[in-house]
Amino acid sequence: MTKKIRLFVLGTGGMAAAHCKAFNADPRVEIVGCADIELARAEKFSKENHAGKAFGSLDEAIKWGEFDAVTNVTPDSIHHPTTMKLLAAKKHILCEKPLAENFALADEMATAAEKLGVINMVNLTYRGVAGLQAAKRIIASGEIGEVRHVESSYRQSWLVGNHWGAWDKLPMWLWRLSEKHGSKGVLGDVGIHILDFTTYAIGMMPTSIQARLKTFHKAPDDKIGEYTLDANDSASMSVEFENGALGVIHASRFMTGYGNTLKLHVFGTKGGLEIENDHDRTILRVCSSEDVHTQAWRDIVRTEAEPSNYHKFISAIVEGKNGDPSFRRAADLQKILDACYSSEASNAMKL
Repeated sequence: MTKKIRLFVLGTGGMAAAHCKAFNADPRVEIVGCADIELARAEKFSKENHAGKAFGSLDEAIKWGEFDAVTNVTPDSIHHPTTMKLLAAKKHILCEKPLAENFALADEMATAAEKLGVINMVNLTYRGVAGLQAAKRIIASGEIGEVRHVESSYRQSWLVGNHWGAWDKLPMWLWRLSEKHGSKGVLGDVGIHILDFTTYAIGMMPTSIQARLKTFHKAPDDKIGEYTLDANDSASMSVEFENGALGVIHASRFMTGYGNTLKLHVFGTKGGLEIENDHDRTILRVCSSEDVHTQAWRDIVRTEAEPSNYHKFISAIVEGKNGDPSFRRAADLQKILDACYSSEASNAMKL
């Protein structure tokens, strides 16, 4: 067997355990270390997740240097400075989404990684949904013709129900509602997922966009403890794509009845396609050919499985060829998110 990839885990928050579980299950990987700004937390995490030597700072870990690749699971605002240090050390990097807080920073990261030739990927997790890959193939084959209209949504309801705990009492949810604590709201949290899900499936990016963002009153003085509740709760985008097709893309934490659901509807000149993904359940169906005259929908049964981004990251290192989604892809998506914030600030018109 070839030499194992020595992996380092940067950041030991909630998602880090999921990263460790995936990488520990890959026989090509050895997790050799982890780091957190609190050394005690890193040491505890290492013991619980078999994550090797613990460090209290990234600088100490880089000085040690006994690793080939890093999975960056730090908070969003920390992605850029930590990744730039790791790129300077010429380490391969899998970074959590979003890549950075704005396009300028994301572009700097992507450009640096490209110049250095290191493997660079972003953990846009829904790429591993087999139904998404099947939908992309169906659309690319021309079965539903030229795309004319798109509708997609990312649906959550944890501001309505307590299925994930009490949002007004748990820091893990409160910080997502506060720009002061680094949140870009629902648009920054899951908007990037539905944008990637949509544009990847149809094979086109928006050429123009109008957006509305809304923050709803949720507590006295819009504040709970140290958390000012000023991040957007709902986002709606009206877009035009490269071929002139129109679309509506939206995300909200008030979509009652949905825990964590992505929906995509694509309508073309020869038919339509629908996909719904909710955790491990995916529904994919198509209305095409003679069925367009009777509005009959045909379920697409799939048996294939898609490798996770964790697996693809290691494969990219082994093969020496960068994987997808890359830093550049994430930077392109960040440009759209930035346009949404600018659109909301300048184009809202009262009737």
